[in-house]
Parts: sequence; structure tokens; C-alpha cells
Amino acid sequence: MSQSTKLFEPFKLGPLTLPNRLVMAPLTRNRAVPPGMVPSPLAADYYGQRASAGLLISEASQVSQQGQGYQDTPGIYSKEQVEGWRKITDRVHERGGRIFIQIWHVGRVSHTALQPGGGKPVAPSAIRAKCKTFVNGTFTDISEPRALELSEIPGIIDDFKRGTANALAAGFDGVEIHGANGYLLDQFAKDGSNKRTDAYGGSIENRARLMLEVSKAVAAEAGADRTGIRISPVTPANDVSDSNPQPLFDHIVDGLNALKLTYIHVIEGATGGPRDNAPFDYASLRRRFKQAYMANNGYDLALANTMLDSGAADLIAFGKPFISNPDLVERLKQGAPLNDWDKATFYDGGAKGYTDYPTLKATEAAE
Repeated sequence: MSQSTKLFEPFKLGPLTLPNRLVMAPLTRNRAVPPGMVPSPLAADYYGQRASAGLLISEASQVSQQGQGYQDTPGIYSKEQVEGWRKITDRVHERGGRIFIQIWHVGRVSHTALQPGGGKPVAPSAIRAKCKTFVNGTFTDISEPRALELSEIPGIIDDFKRGTANALAAGFDGVEIHGANGYLLDQFAKDGSNKRTDAYGGSIENRARLMLEVSKAVAAEAGADRTGIRISPVTPANDVSDSNPQPLFDHIVDGLNALKLTYIHVIEGATGGPRDNAPFDYASLRRRFKQAYMANNGYDLALANTMLDSGAADLIAFGKPFISNPDLVERLKQGAPLNDWDKATFYDGGAKGYTDYPTLKATEAAE
């Protein structure tokens, strides 16, 4: 095992001092309570159990009903949702933790059953992605989208701004914009899904425009030092692609750096898949961005320490290991074995596979 301790050292992130550099990645768990999409009371236990992470990033939460793409994902656009999230942030803070909310609009990765009035999902262009969503307890093909009118785009930006204001009212320490994984902002950025000929299509500058405008609006509301963004330059997730991602994301990160966001959260490679699925120079993003670089995708302790020791990253996001190990920080610190996760309980359901994974202390006490 690597002898480096950098993963467990404190890190200053804007106004926050993180006790370690482990970040719990945003993880969709589909347990919000319909019809209002209010976070489940169980979520306070779930996040509270994991408060020893340097930073928790919540599951993605839609900024409007139109932004929802999967059943039972929480929102951040109603008073009831704000009140539900407040119980979660209070619990995390009682446990000494820090928590950002991830806010999203899924764009075309949705289904008419989830849309206001049963309408079509929206997208930069009316191109149906070859992927599925989770609706009515099963995975099903997404619905055909319609292209957003130019006049509708300011409303999308306003939704992100309102979601940010609501997040602060709910007690979050900051906001992460979801600009990754083939959702709306990523759909606009990449030329495989964006065939527009107006100010939001064509050139790299035009395709990057919406992601940067949303980032500017969120940072103006929350403060740049409490705003991060997640990007995934070469992921094929949700049937998204770009013909030349390096100059596109170099340009995007230059724009994010100019806004002085507190971090970029970079999915390296294919989301949840191989890290080397396509050539890409992540070091270029690291050089361009002067604040924190958060690395994500397939990290274990050894790879995390290699990245931190070399200066290639400041923070490391862990996903599935945090699902099954509420005390992941302590387990990694001790070199203790990790609980296996149960994929069958990732999405939907109750406490099973959500709040019932044992800590190391509980396991040792039972032996």
C-alpha cells in the first residue's frame, strides 16, 4: 500500500477548510418522494453517515420539472424541496461535514412521462439519443426531444440561478453545476448533439456559451468561491460525442478559470468505464485552471496518491465506494477492507442498500 498521506491532509477550498481530500461524488439514488420530488427523510441519515468525507456532493437535483430525466430524483425548485434539503444539510453540519448540491438539467435524456404536460424533452437540437432512462420502475428508451427556441434559453439560465438561491436557502455550502455526462450543458457543448446555426451552435465559442453563461449566473448568486462544475470531455455517456474535444474543453476551462470558480470536477475517460477510452490531455485543463482540480473515475487509494503526489490533482472524488462504505475515509486510512456494493439497490427503494451498510466499527463490534 502507498505510504503517502496526502489524501488525508486538509485542503482549503474557497472559504472552506476540508479535513481531507476525499470527495463523495454525486450519486443518483432515485429515492425522492413523489409527486413533489422532495428528498426522502432517509437521505438525512445517508448523507449524515458519510459526513467524514472532505466534501460531500449531493445527488444531482433538477432546477425545474423540465430538467428531470429519471423517476424519483430530487428537485431544488420548490419550497417543499428546500425544506427537505435543509434537514439534510443540518444533519451533515451537525456531524461536522460540508456539502455542495449538484444542480442539473438533463435536456434530452428524459421521457414524456416526466415532463410538464407530457411534453417532449428539450435539447439543443431535435436529435434523439440512443440511451435509456429509468421511469415507472424500469429502464426505457428516452423520448424524442425538441430543439429549444432561442427565446427559451434565458429561462434555462434563470432556472439554474433560482436553483442556486434555493440551495443556499437550504443550507448548502456551495453548488456544483452538472456540465457532464451528456446532459443539457454537455449536449450544447458537443457537436454530436448540437447542430444549431444560431448563437449557441456551430463554433466552439457558440457551443460553449450556455455552459459558461450558466456558470456565470450561478457564481454571481453563490459566489465563485462556492461554485464548482463537473465536466466530462470524452465520455460517451448518454450517446454524447464531440469531433474534437481538446480545443473545446481547453476553451471551456479558460472561461471557467476567468470566472474563478472554486473547482473543476473532471471525469477522466468514460463515466464509470475505462479511463483511456479516448485520447485527451487532462494536464492541459490542470494548467489552465488556477483553482482546485478534482479528479474522478476509477480511483483507488494508490492512484489517488499518485495523482496528488505528482500535483496532477488537488481532490479525488470517489463514487460507488462511498455507497457501500459510509466510513470510507477511515477504511482507506487504516488500509481496511471495503464493503462490496449491491448494484441491485443503487436506484429506487428504501433503506436497503442505502443506509444499512455497516461501518468498520460496527462490523468489528459484531465479530
